[in-house]
Amino acid sequence: MKLIITEKNITARRIATILSGGKFKEEGGSRNPVYSFSANGDEWQCIGLKGHVLKVDFPPEYEQWQDVDPAALVRAEIIKSPLQKTLVKTVQNLGKNADVVIIATDFDREGELIGADIAGQVLEVNPDAEVLRARFSALTPAEINQAFAEPEKPYYNLAASGEARQDIDLVWGASLTRFISLASKRLGKQFLSVGRVQSPTLAIIVDREKERKAFVSEPFWTIKLLCSCDGEQFQATHRQERFKSREEAEAAFGRLNGKGTVTQVAQKEKTTAPPAPFNTTGFLTAAASIGFTAAGAMRVAESLYMNGYISYPRVDNTVYPASLDLRELLGELSASPELGALCREILGQDKITPTRGKKESTDHPPIHPTGAVAREKLEPQDWRIYELVFRRFLATLAPSALTLSMRVDLEVEGEPFFSRGSRVLQEGWMRYYPYGRKKDLLLPALQQGDEVRVKEKELGEGETQPPARYSQGTLIAKMEELGLGTKSTRHAIIENLYERGYIYGDPIAPSETGTAVTEALCKFATLIVTPEMTARLEEDMDAIAEGREKPEEVVDKSRVILEGIFETLNSKKDDIAEEIRNGIREDKIVGICPNCGNQLKVIRSRKTKKRFVGCSNYPECNTTYPLPQSGGIVPTDETCPECGTPRIKIISKGRRPWVLCLDPNCPTKKKAETANLDTGDGKVKEAAESQLSHGDRSSSKG
Repeated sequence: MKLIITEKNITARRIATILSGGKFKEEGGSRNPVYSFSANGDEWQCIGLKGHVLKVDFPPEYEQWQDVDPAALVRAEIIKSPLQKTLVKTVQNLGKNADVVIIATDFDREGELIGADIAGQVLEVNPDAEVLRARFSALTPAEINQAFAEPEKPYYNLAASGEARQDIDLVWGASLTRFISLASKRLGKQFLSVGRVQSPTLAIIVDREKERKAFVSEPFWTIKLLCSCDGEQFQATHRQERFKSREEAEAAFGRLNGKGTVTQVAQKEKTTAPPAPFNTTGFLTAAASIGFTAAGAMRVAESLYMNGYISYPRVDNTVYPASLDLRELLGELSASPELGALCREILGQDKITPTRGKKESTDHPPIHPTGAVAREKLEPQDWRIYELVFRRFLATLAPSALTLSMRVDLEVEGEPFFSRGSRVLQEGWMRYYPYGRKKDLLLPALQQGDEVRVKEKELGEGETQPPARYSQGTLIAKMEELGLGTKSTRHAIIENLYERGYIYGDPIAPSETGTAVTEALCKFATLIVTPEMTARLEEDMDAIAEGREKPEEVVDKSRVILEGIFETLNSKKDDIAEEIRNGIREDKIVGICPNCGNQLKVIRSRKTKKRFVGCSNYPECNTTYPLPQSGGIVPTDETCPECGTPRIKIISKGRRPWVLCLDPNCPTKKKAETANLDTGDGKVKEAAESQLSHGDRSSSKG
């Protein structure tokens, strides 16, 4: 008997469907289903896991935070124990009768570790079983049949690399989190998290916010004209673009009359090459530009992969392998009701030459569509991601685009102006991938010496802007540039920062807590928040996967680094605690009071110990609002369009973050209740209805 073990049940079912031609029996109940079938003269069974089957932790004697020196965790023993005992037992019972165990988890560091862990559990009860590996990049019949016809040996070095990362992250995360939380007396649900990749990533966000706050805006003035020639209108801008002096701008503005002359016309054709194939970073960046969070985009992509619609979405590669038959794939994708016609256009090309990105690897091909599916068969958000991947694939096979740019220079009463226009001459790849495409900006057919009439003139005023905050997409690109995390973990790191209440919004801003923790680490333990150290450890783990380093040596190297960090931390413990406590203010500002314009702050009643929002201008202004009594509170810098009160985000462990405005009587809450919408486990309604006892103040709005 051959036993197939996959990472998830949906994958197990799809593989069983393909290998059996749909003729399988489902056994074992809905909790841990097993798919049995006969194929090629063999009996097969297939079961899906639920992610990791073993967890890493410290022995029980290290459980109590306040009884254990955090530094003791650096050299503490690491133990593994089953996460899902019933599931592991089920797999072992199946494995007892297996001649061959075929691991069919995702082919990456984490997937290989999951496969090695479960294979070890089977070998405990059946040491004679042969363990093999089915390697595939798409859950399509062609790939699955090929993978199981020619299974490979497991990639134990890759699994060892994943195990080393798991151990290192446990030691760093647990020891540093305990130290910071104990030092600042933030325990229980209010503990402060520190991580090997998380903390340098947070530091990037905090550093950008400090740049923004330190930025000194400078005023400038602009002059723009609305001109016409032979009845056609166009806009022109003063060649200086930004005047630093109001007087200079006003003087130039005052000289303008109703006529001008074209002094020069220049045109230039530009060829724009098609984009590179999607790897994970490129995909997540593109998904962010159409409104997806990094974690949300990855969840959708994984679902599409497991249903056989796109290839494996965790990949560094940006070069299609020679083994990928592009014409055959386009032929299959032509069955798409919505996008098939575009495939047939590409097939009509005399030659199909795909673009190549800068990164080439052999683990998986770039992300591409693998099966045709009608829009009506997918949820709206699933279709948007599927279409994004589909169109990107077509764009990488399409010809270059050709655009024409034009610049017209004018003179109006001695003042120089210019106008720019552009239009697409040949769409090329832009026809297939319209995301971010700019509209044509047409200019009249002007020639040197033409006279134009000034219909309107405008003197504008502005100021220079600070550097932009990171979006989720640009942050992932920055993390890749600095070697922080991997293609499989970056989106999860960002999601974790949101859940911890360290960041909020998109573009991303750090919370007071996130800023306080980061600045304390920057001041007293810089190594924790610098990307260079984390990047070096990532390189070491890559070396394990390639067989150039031993996992135990890499883990020990990280422990030595951490011991040095703890020497510094322990010598500055009181200073760190004070820095964090000073940075995290109890009276957290959540917005502006709609009644008096002063700051609204989170306050905890001295009598009842309950928290509420109150105006900093008390007692002159006694505006207050009730709050849910559990969960972290993060300001959003937004106000409710209905009631005008600030909106806040509530973050609770194990629940999705939810947003609410402060006014318990806001019409939006009544609408949500009437529409029976999911408002965060009923907590919006709870917050709206509860009138908390605030002890020192009235709970009514001023």
